Amino acid sequence: MIYFDRIEVVNILTSNSVYDIVRNFTADYDKALIFNKVHHELNQFCSVHNLHEVYIDLFDQIDENLKTALQKDLNNMAPGLFIQAVRVTKPKIPETIRKNYELMEGEKTKLLIAVQRQKVVEKDAETERKKAVIEAQKNAEVAKIQYEQKIMEKESLKKMSLLEDDIVFSRQKTRAEAEAYYKKQLAEGNKLLLTPEYLELKKLEAISHNSKIYFGTDIPTMFMDSSHITPSEKKAVAIEDMDDSAMQDSN
Repeated sequence: MIYFDRIEVVNILTSNSVYDIVRNFTADYDKALIFNKVHHELNQFCSVHNLHEVYIDLFDQIDENLKTALQKDLNNMAPGLFIQAVRVTKPKIPETIRKNYELMEGEKTKLLIAVQRQKVVEKDAETERKKAVIEAQKNAEVAKIQYEQKIMEKESLKKMSLLEDDIVFSRQKTRAEAEAYYKKQLAEGNKLLLTPEYLELKKLEAISHNSKIYFGTDIPTMFMDSSHITPSEKKAVAIEDMDDSAMQDSN
């Protein structure tokens, strides 16, 4: 059994309906139409809900449900009479049950606190995880930028090296072409200069600078061909050799 110490029902009767309602239900119309039905409607509510729902879960809905049920009957029986508000006090229940509910409420409160604490911890962990992810992403982006920068530096050095190689190659090619052109021109000039007449002239000039000419069968053919020397010429050469030897002996 549960007990409701106080139930307040505030109603209003429109002026147009006063005469009919008082004539049909006397001046104490609210007792017959409202207050006598409160007990019935409250029993109906409690009969379809258990103690835990009435005392805890649905207690905040009792006022509105009772107001709705009363107004529904008044709309049919006494139009013009309206329920303004309903206030139901907390019901009384057996002490042992009340203590159990208090313990349950205490445990529920602890559970709610624990749940909230867990949510806070999870939120903190999620925040730390996001921070770690952001930090890792930042480090990865920095590493990527540094890597790309090194690649660009390597590519720049490679391009500079290729450019320098091209410059050296072009310089060497130009030098080689110039040298080849010089040799070609020199060869063409020599080809034009070294005519048979010019070579004969140079040969005679070289012979004119020699103080002696040697003839004989043992003389290399590069100096003179001995097959064209006459016996008298060979004798003259021998005499000249003897004179040279005598002069050397006298010295």
